[in-house]
Amino acid sequence: MAEDIDRARMVGINHVALTVGDADEARAFYESIFAFPVRGETDSAVFLDMGDQFLALSEADDAGESSDAHRHFGVVVDDTDLVADRLAEESVELLEGPGLDFRDPWGNRIQVVAYEDVQFTKTDHVLAGMDLSGLEKTDDAVAELAEKGMAPE
Repeated sequence: MAEDIDRARMVGINHVALTVGDADEARAFYESIFAFPVRGETDSAVFLDMGDQFLALSEADDAGESSDAHRHFGVVVDDTDLVADRLAEESVELLEGPGLDFRDPWGNRIQVVAYEDVQFTKTDHVLAGMDLSGLEKTDDAVAELAEKGMAPE
């Protein structure tokens, strides 16, 4: 496929967000199967850390139903402005909230985040192989990685 400069490149998956009936029970369930540090938690959510990615488990009364407004996946891109432009051109409605969230034609919720803003990281040689060598991280994203001993050199 020829390179399209008017569309953002997908870089990877930042996170997956699922709904659960009870965040504490969900944490206990996942801890019974997997080893992981907890990235953070609130009264109604827990974030299971996987290095530079995470699994977000949020409580919802309708957990498990297809109409769930919280279930989504976070796509990391090189340019969120290009995504916003394309969504507008395609008449795709943005969902309420602070981010760049929308639904595909089948109802799947997609949250778009910029590579520079999140701790999700590709190695330099992988970025080069994807023709994305110029991508950088914000100071905040580097600080998050540094707290875990994973800051880029």
